[in-house]
Formats: sequence, C-alpha cells, structure tokens
Amino acid sequence: MPIIGMLSVVAFIAILVMAFIFFHYFGVWIQAWASGAHIGVWKLVGMSLRKVNASQIVRAYIQLRRAGLDMISTDELEGHFMAGGNVLNVVNALIAADKANIPLTFKRATAIDLAGRDVFDAVRMSVNPRVIDCPNPSKGRLTVDAVAKDGIQVKAKARVTVRANLDSLVGGATEETIIARVGEGIVSTIGSSESYKVVLENPDNISQTVLKKGLDSGTAFEILSIDIADVDVGDNIGSRLQADQAEADTRVAQANAEVRRAAAVAEEQEMRARVQEMQAKVVAAQAEVPLAMAEALKSGKLGVMDYYRLENLQADTEMRNSITGPEASESKKTE
Repeated sequence: MPIIGMLSVVAFIAILVMAFIFFHYFGVWIQAWASGAHIGVWKLVGMSLRKVNASQIVRAYIQLRRAGLDMISTDELEGHFMAGGNVLNVVNALIAADKANIPLTFKRATAIDLAGRDVFDAVRMSVNPRVIDCPNPSKGRLTVDAVAKDGIQVKAKARVTVRANLDSLVGGATEETIIARVGEGIVSTIGSSESYKVVLENPDNISQTVLKKGLDSGTAFEILSIDIADVDVGDNIGSRLQADQAEADTRVAQANAEVRRAAAVAEEQEMRARVQEMQAKVVAAQAEVPLAMAEALKSGKLGVMDYYRLENLQADTEMRNSITGPEASESKKTE
C-alpha cells in the first residue's frame, strides 16, 4: 500500500510538472506550430535552462521560415543570442538582403552585428544610398576653405553619396574618414589650380579629381558620386600674406636701424671718453714741465737767463694771442 501511495505522489508531481511546462510554453509552442516553424517543447525548456529568451528565438525563427530562409536553425540563433548579439536585427537584415538580392550570409551578418555595427541599417544603406555633407555642419564648419595659386581663397561645400559595402563593413573606416578624405581632396584640387577663376568656371573638376583618388579604400562604404553643392570666393589671402610680410620686414628694418643707432651712440660716448682721457694725459704732461725745468736748473743744464728767455717768449705769445683775439687763433688752428 505504501508503494502505491508513493507512486501516486510521484505521478501527481510529474503531472504537475508537465502541466506547468505545457501551460508555460503553450503560447510560444502553439505560435510556432501555427506559423509552420515547429519547435519541440523540450527544446523550449532547454532554451530556458540556457537562459535564452525562447520567445525571441521563436519569433526570429518564424520570420526566417515565413521569408523562405530555411537554412538557419534555432541552434545558430541561440548561439548568436548567447554571444550578446541582436538576433531580431540580424534576422531583419537577412530578410531585407534576400528581398533586395544582396548576398549576405548568416555568418557575415552576425559578425557585423557583434562588431557593433547596425547590420540592418547597413543593408538598408546598400539599397538606399546615403548622402553625407562635407564638411559636417554639426562640427561647426560649413565650407572647406582652400587657397588657389593666385592667393585667392575658395570656399566649397560638397555632398557625397555613399553606399554601404557589406564585405568591408567589419574593420572598415566610418563616415568621418570619408569626410576627412573628401575635404583633403578638395583642398588639394583647389590648391593646385592656377587661379580661383578656373575653380569657379569648372567646379566639376573638383569632384572628378577627388573620385579618381579612390578615397573609399579601406572604408565601410563605396563612394558613388561627389557633387559640389556650392563654391564661393573668400578673402585675398595672398595680398594679406604679402601685407603681413611687408609689415614684418618693416619691423625688422626698424629693429636693425635701432641697433645701428644704439651702436652709433655707444661709439660717440666712447670717443668722448677717449677725448677726456687724452686731455687728462695732456694735463699730466703739462704738469711735468715745471718739474723738468726745476730739475734742469738744479743740474745746471738750464741757466737762469735761458729760463728768463722762455718766460719772455711765453709772455710775448700770450700778448699776441690777446691782441689778435680768439677768432684769429681759431682760424689759424683750422688752417
């Protein structure tokens, strides 16, 4: 009797478990069955045990089956979900690519999704190309400015039509690289022009030259066309540079002149100091004359009469100078 009771309890528990599983997964299971994408109940239980969103996997699997993509299994969808990917986004991208006859495999789609790119947006961009403004107005610049060989500034604005390249989307450069390369090409083309008039007369030369450079190499996009939306004449940079250079040359010349003036003033002061030095030497020499005469008188080399003759000669000289006046003496000095 106890054995029968234990079996009854086990059977009751099993029925409860089965009932719980049935009612918990009944909605998802019946949805898949009604859509022609049959998935076993125990497979749904396994998804829950692996912490996979069973309803999301079922919904994605139904979309694939209804779109005629039967080659992708639920196990592959589970694997991408467990890797942290967006299953529904990948499925939508595969369906959109299939309808647009764009070759896109499940492996490549999941790789693009796990790389952080929006694979569904990339597929839509392959079907409907995107137009990119160069430069990007959100960065604060409205035109690409360059200077022609004649010194005139030219301001250009371009619109680049690009299409997503699914083969190089993983690891390819973004739109910022496209904008930078196109801007560089515009600057190079304008800078190599002989005159700004050439740029204004044929603005399509800019787009043709830029397109020939293969600027989409290594990027996630394919450049379809580059259209010059606007070309304006800016400032005369050449004349401004010449004026700045002339002003700089003037300042250099003024500085050199100031250096020469300072050198001349220093030389003048030095010559005055030399004159003072020579005058001091003359005074010192004149002061030695009486001493020498006294020494000559003591030694007998100079007599008293000789001394008186020198005094008379000096007195006559001073008298003549006083009679003729300073002007005559100055004229004699100059002669």
